[in-house]
Amino acid sequence: MQKWEPVNEDLPVIQFQGRTGVLDLGWGHPHPDALPVEAWQEANRAAADAFGWHCLTYGHATGPGPLVDWLTAHLRTLEDGGADPAGLFVTAGASHGLSLVATVLAEPGDVVLVDAPTYHYGLRILRDRAVELVQAPTDDDGIDPAALESLLTSLRRAGRRVPLLYLVPTFGNPTGRSLPGDRRLELVRVARRTGLVIIEDDTYREIHYDGPPPASLWRLAEGRSVVRIGSFSKTVAPGLRLGWINAEPSLVRTLSELGYVDSGGGVNHSVAMAMARFGDSGAYDRHVERVRHFYRRRRDILVGELRTAAPTLPVEPPAGGWFLWLKLPDGLLARDLLPVAERHGVSFVEGQRFYPNGSGGLDHLRLSFSLLSPDELAEAGRRLGRALSAATRSNGD
Repeated sequence: MQKWEPVNEDLPVIQFQGRTGVLDLGWGHPHPDALPVEAWQEANRAAADAFGWHCLTYGHATGPGPLVDWLTAHLRTLEDGGADPAGLFVTAGASHGLSLVATVLAEPGDVVLVDAPTYHYGLRILRDRAVELVQAPTDDDGIDPAALESLLTSLRRAGRRVPLLYLVPTFGNPTGRSLPGDRRLELVRVARRTGLVIIEDDTYREIHYDGPPPASLWRLAEGRSVVRIGSFSKTVAPGLRLGWINAEPSLVRTLSELGYVDSGGGVNHSVAMAMARFGDSGAYDRHVERVRHFYRRRRDILVGELRTAAPTLPVEPPAGGWFLWLKLPDGLLARDLLPVAERHGVSFVEGQRFYPNGSGGLDHLRLSFSLLSPDELAEAGRRLGRALSAATRSNGD
């Protein structure tokens, strides 16, 4: 087992901060044993041997050719074609990609439509652009394309500029659910009719457990009307700070001409060169297959324990990703359960954090099964069950 702590605990090194006695299901972080430390060391050595000093100088603006070539071929394999090297821009992760796209395509004061619930840090990144976030109409299957088009028409008639829609349609954070195929097709058609650009956060595509994922919006749109954001944070390691954007070549050219990109010579060049070797060697595919088994086991343990310890919670196992999205019994809110849960030694993220105005999801909570060990997940499920029983009794008094 790999060590959790840095060598010198007085020097802050990682984002995660554990709390003594609390099994925290709130952190969407990888387990240390899922990080390919030795394989990544070998990839760096192989890159240095193959490319020499080219690994350490200024890189190409859109990303180094070896990574662009491998990643293009990999994406074609995943979805039976569709990838184009001219439509790929290497980023410092999905968050960086979202920030870049919002900076180029949105202006302060614009309306940006967002799915809800959706990735809470994605909402923060978009707010940094000083836009107004408006929740897209949804039902039990996700975004309703017809209602979305009506809302878009209404906003534009009122004089509002609405350039973007952001969503995580495949194994989404926080729900773990995927947008149905018919909704995907209609959403793409709405974007084409209206000139709306869809930002598809596709971070979890390869973390699937029960069969392959549905076709991406980007693939269905044939590269038009959709900008796809991808990342190696979940498939390999978040510390790489490496991802990509799939977009029309004209947008890729615009991104490559940004001042800091031109000045810096691309983004995260050395890590991108190592990733090229990691991919070419077959180590990437082997690692992702191992990661799927690793997290599938953790999903199944937490789901099984919750079904026993908290039978009043309807638990839907996600087909991919890292998260469970749970609705609490009627009359119980997540903000009331959280302090009870922490007294029982378990924690989670309140559902309202995943809504743009904070008014939704009050009776929901998100659990992550990625960070804890199997034994810890089983115990966390038992603790949450006891906390739920205590909170329910208190709520009924």
